[in-house]
Amino acid sequence: MSFKEITPEQAWEMGQKGAILADVRDPQRFNYSHAKGAFHLTNQSFLQFEELVDFDSPIIVSCYHGVSSRNVATFLVEQGYENVFSVIGRFDGWVKAGLPIETAY
Repeated sequence: MSFKEITPEQAWEMGQKGAILADVRDPQRFNYSHAKGAFHLTNQSFLQFEELVDFDSPIIVSCYHGVSSRNVATFLVEQGYENVFSVIGRFDGWVKAGLPIETAY
C-alpha cells in the first residue's frame, strides 16, 4: 500500500468532509501561516496525532517543498494508516489556489 497525490483543491474538499490535514513544515513557517484547520505534525506531536487519528481516517500531508510530505506520507503508511495523501504543489499551491489559511499576521 502507498499514498496518493492530490491537488490542493481536492485536499480542501476532503478536509471539509473530515480528512485530517497534517502540515509537516518547521514551527516558524507553520506558526506564520498554514492551511486552515491544519494539525502541525512533528516528531514531538506524533503521539498526540496517534491519539486523535484512526488508522482508517483520511490523512493529507502538506509541506514546504514537496519532499517531506512524501516522506511523512510513506512513514504513515508504514505505521498502518490506510488512507494517506500528499498535496501536489505543497503549501505554495494551497496559497495560489486561494484556499483558506490561518496566519500570525
